[in-house]
Amino acid sequence: MKLNFSLLIAVLLTVVITSCNETKSSEMITHSVFFKLKHPKGSEAEKAFIEKATALQSIPTVKNMKAVKEIGKKNDFDWGLTMQFETQEDYDTYNNHPDHVNFVENVWKKEVVDFMEIDYIAN
Repeated sequence: MKLNFSLLIAVLLTVVITSCNETKSSEMITHSVFFKLKHPKGSEAEKAFIEKATALQSIPTVKNMKAVKEIGKKNDFDWGLTMQFETQEDYDTYNNHPDHVNFVENVWKKEVVDFMEIDYIAN
C-alpha cells in the first residue's frame, strides 16, 4: 500500500509540473519574421546576414531563437527568425535594445527586400 501511495504522489507531481510548464510556454509571446534578402541564395553575404541576425539572441530577454530556412513554394520568403519572450515587457525590451535597433537600421533595412512579421501567443 505504501508503494502505491508513493507512486500516486509521483504521478500527481509529474502532472502538476508538466501542466505548469505547458501553461508558461503557452503564455509566452512568439515573435516570428519571414523574409527575402537581396543577396543570392548560398552567398557569403546571406551567411553574414544570418549570423548578425542570430547574434541578437545575446539580448537577455530573448528565448529560444532560431533561424529557419523556407522549404515550401507557397510564398516568396527564403528565411525566418523565431524567438520567444516571457512577457510583453521582455518583448519591448528587445525591440528597444540598442543591438536590435542598430541591426534594424544598419543591416535589416539595407539587406531585406520583403518580409512578414507575426507575433502571437498560443490559444
